[in-house]
Amino acid sequence: MKLILASSSPYRRELLERLQIPFEVMAPEVDETPRPGETPEKLVERLAIEKAQKIAGQKPGALVIGSDQVAIYNGRIVGKPHSHDKAVEQLRSASGRAVTLYTALALVNADTQRLQCEVIPYRVTFRPLTDAQIEAYLHKEQPYSCAGSVKSEGLGIALLEKFEGDDPNTLIGLPLIRLVRMLENEGIKII
Repeated sequence: MKLILASSSPYRRELLERLQIPFEVMAPEVDETPRPGETPEKLVERLAIEKAQKIAGQKPGALVIGSDQVAIYNGRIVGKPHSHDKAVEQLRSASGRAVTLYTALALVNADTQRLQCEVIPYRVTFRPLTDAQIEAYLHKEQPYSCAGSVKSEGLGIALLEKFEGDDPNTLIGLPLIRLVRMLENEGIKII
C-alpha cells in the first residue's frame, strides 16, 4: 500500500523520513478552529482523524497518516503563534512552568476504512526566561509555525530544562514509536 502523510509540516515530513520507508505528502485543507467546549485532547484527535480521512477519501489503496498538536499553557490551548508578538506572549506565559503538549496520531486505511488513533501527552518544563532571552531566541529561530513557539529540535532546547514522555518525537509532532506499531497492524514492517 502507498503511504501518505496528510500534513504540510516540514517537521513531520523530516520525522517520517527517519523510518526510511517511501511515502508521499499531501496537505489536507481542514478547519482547525476549536469547537465550543472541546478539550485539547478531543481537538487534536478530531483534527488528526479529519486530516487522514480527507486524504484517504481521495487516494484509494493508501494508508494515510494524520497528526495534530496543541500545547497547554496555564490551562489554555496554545497553537502556532504565526507572529512575533504572539510568540513573545506564549514564551512569557511558559517561562518557568511545565507545559503539556497533546499530539494526536491517526492512521486510516483508505480501502478498509480502518482507523487507528491515539492522543499522546508530552510534558516539558521551561527554564525561567528573561525578555532578552525570549527576543534573542525568536530572532534566531523564528519558530512561528511551531505549537507553543518552541522548536525543541533546534535552538529551542536552550529554553527547556526537563522532558517527560515516552517518545521524544511526540514533542516535534509525530510520535514515531506509536506510528511503527500502527503500521505493523496494517502489515507494514519497518525492520
